[in-house]
Amino acid sequence: MANRANFPSEEELKKAILQEKAKGTPDAEIGRKYGVTFKYIERLITSTQGLNVSNLNLSKRIKRLHPKDFKEEQTTVWSFKQRGDWATHSGEYRGNWSPYIPRNVILKYSKPGEIVLDYFCGAGTTAIECKLLGRRCIAMDINEKAIELAKRNLDFSLEPEQLKFFPTGGQPEVYEPELRVGDARDLSFLQDNSVDLICAHPPYANIIHYTDHKEGDLSFYDMDTFLVEMGKVARESFRVLKPNRQCAILIGDMRKNRYVVPLGFKLLDVYLDAGFKLRELVIKRQHNCKTTGFWYARSLEHNFLLLAHEYLFIFEKPSSDLLLRVKEQDMEYKAIEPVIMKPSVKEKLESFETTTVWILSRERFEECLNKNIVERYSKDGHYTTIVFDFHPIALKFSEELKGKKNLLFIKSPFLNSNPSKSMVEEYLEKVKKVVERELPNICKDGFVVLQTRDVRIDGYIEPLAKRLVDLLEFNELKLKEIVIVTPESSSTGTQSHNDYLKIVHQYLLIYEVIK
Repeated sequence: MANRANFPSEEELKKAILQEKAKGTPDAEIGRKYGVTFKYIERLITSTQGLNVSNLNLSKRIKRLHPKDFKEEQTTVWSFKQRGDWATHSGEYRGNWSPYIPRNVILKYSKPGEIVLDYFCGAGTTAIECKLLGRRCIAMDINEKAIELAKRNLDFSLEPEQLKFFPTGGQPEVYEPELRVGDARDLSFLQDNSVDLICAHPPYANIIHYTDHKEGDLSFYDMDTFLVEMGKVARESFRVLKPNRQCAILIGDMRKNRYVVPLGFKLLDVYLDAGFKLRELVIKRQHNCKTTGFWYARSLEHNFLLLAHEYLFIFEKPSSDLLLRVKEQDMEYKAIEPVIMKPSVKEKLESFETTTVWILSRERFEECLNKNIVERYSKDGHYTTIVFDFHPIALKFSEELKGKKNLLFIKSPFLNSNPSKSMVEEYLEKVKKVVERELPNICKDGFVVLQTRDVRIDGYIEPLAKRLVDLLEFNELKLKEIVIVTPESSSTGTQSHNDYLKIVHQYLLIYEVIK
């Protein structure tokens, strides 16, 4: 078997690897054969091809133009077991999103003939969907090689009668997308209020590199610089988007030194600061992340979860009269009080959850959730559970809360009852006070776990997990995990009123006590 020591020079090694890639040899096999890492192969491809692709054989044969048995997503958890291979879609371009995502967004938030903008074009996934669905598309990328690839992917014929999803009696048209090399931070070629929908998947900060160090490539920036530059993208997005229209952005979190870095929530702030409102917060579940065997044991031994979710933020540019239309919900005031309660715990689990997406039994949802938390994050059963709900008597922090414990578990069932804005603010304030008061009673290396969920107020999402992460910036706490929990079979269902998605997911914010 060949290895890198057998080659007289680095150039000879690179040539051999490129020949293997041209034959379609999998990266794992190349790595074993030549003693190189996945990162080495990735950098070699990017430097020689000008873009980050997994397959050098780019010819495609179209089997069908549309996905089979497609149904629009109706809830806030989107899960696609197959990434989608209709038309010229494929996963060759590293980090590109499943075409099911732009297809859903385009159908929900635009009409035939309207303009869709994608300023991180990549291999052209969004542009392909626009062509298939009769939308005008402007797709741009800072990498000219990516635009060349997108042009090849869009080089297929389409007759009007092959278009789908048009209203009865409508006259379908095929629009060839406008592709251009450009920087997402500069949309000066577009007029104010000229775009009907923005649909984009930005590069994650310094995780996957999409060019060979091309100037302005956001994928090379560290997180702080990435967020600053994305602020420019967000402001340009707000300028060119029409009022009351949507901007869809997909982003994920990162992990650094065993702890989660909430990149998704930080980018959410960037777009909110630019003036957008949050219409929907969708969880995109990633598949093929389930740990088994060795990695299952490692997950339990070292107490870590594999990142298996991304956030799809659906922002909306509010009209100027928004403040005149927004009205606080008329609700009878009820006191939200934290009370010590013993949670219902399932007696036995077949296995523990090992990724950051937990799909639990609908019938025994809370019991399974509680069991996973108690078994993973408390030692010898020394834990306290505090429940925020509508209680007539306030919790008195008495001797029952005293004494060291390994876990403080905070649950918030009142959020299931459509709380008002004032109730949400009261809840956030009281959670912070409870955590601050209880921190001295939690052992070092113990945990604080908060179960929470997003709520919809006046038509927009109040992202409570994000707001709690902003609030709980104590020196004694490090954010270890952000977990998404949802009942099984909740990815489909009847759409809620006013064309909003049904909120079916909750969060577990898991903090480790480090001092």
